[in-house]
Amino acid sequence: MWLNTTASSFLLTGFPDMEEAHHWISIPLLVVYFSILLGNGTLLFLIRDDRNLHEPMYYFLAMLAATDLGVTMTTVPTVLGVLWLNHREIGRGACFSQAYFIHTLSIVESGVLLAMAYDRFIAICNPLRYTSILTNTRVMKIGMGVLTRAGLSIMPLIIRLHWFPYCGSHVLSHAFCLHQDVIKLACADITFNRLYPVVVVFAMVLLDCLIIFFSYILILKTVMGIASGGERAKALNTCMSHICCILVFYVTVVGLTFIHRFGKHAPLVVHITMSYIYFLFPPFMNPVIYSIKTKQIQSGIIRLFSLPHSRA
Repeated sequence: MWLNTTASSFLLTGFPDMEEAHHWISIPLLVVYFSILLGNGTLLFLIRDDRNLHEPMYYFLAMLAATDLGVTMTTVPTVLGVLWLNHREIGRGACFSQAYFIHTLSIVESGVLLAMAYDRFIAICNPLRYTSILTNTRVMKIGMGVLTRAGLSIMPLIIRLHWFPYCGSHVLSHAFCLHQDVIKLACADITFNRLYPVVVVFAMVLLDCLIIFFSYILILKTVMGIASGGERAKALNTCMSHICCILVFYVTVVGLTFIHRFGKHAPLVVHITMSYIYFLFPPFMNPVIYSIKTKQIQSGIIRLFSLPHSRA
């Protein structure tokens, strides 16, 4: 059935040909959703409440946790609406807003990981000036810069979506709105919207990755110059959580890109599953990584959950 170009909504899609299993699929998604809310919410609470965590490293971690919460709370509700209630219809305004926040927060996450790499670089390569360089004001400015860069870079794409006429079936291939999904339904010249995202990815996400890589080369060079083996291990250990988060984020980015570019003949369910992994795996893993690898976070969690017992 073909809809006219004045239609004001799109139709979201769950898992094609698996509609009968939607309720079962929603159970692990719901578990992951609440785990992400609990994990990242706990990190934010600890960093706000524990004065021992009022340091630049943990402020950046709070930014990462807030970004992960934003990504999850932007995508999962519409997914659960489709899987549970078969609520597939979404208005244009809501769809474009969701796409804006999804893509913006993805770039924010890359920027926060870069800021965290800068933090580790200063802490290890210039430790005597760490507190004077990364003041609270500067940390706030870095956070605002990361957010502004992402928000402004995505805005031209989403603004143009409002201008396009749409024809065809108005059916999207995911249970949430993505820019690349929406423009396939536009009955207009979409050259800019096809080329501009490539520029954004290369100018920001790829550049962030390269800067992080070179910063760790300099960090490794500095660490190898430390005479004491114990001090070397201690310095490297402060970077391990961040390195794990980087790997989780960029491996999923590469995996999603690989599937989209080279998996054109793969079943649609593979593309859909990979998109869920991209949006849910990093927010799920980041709190786990920092809880396991960072003693201060471990201590804070122990204090938090032992507090009621101590009061009793």
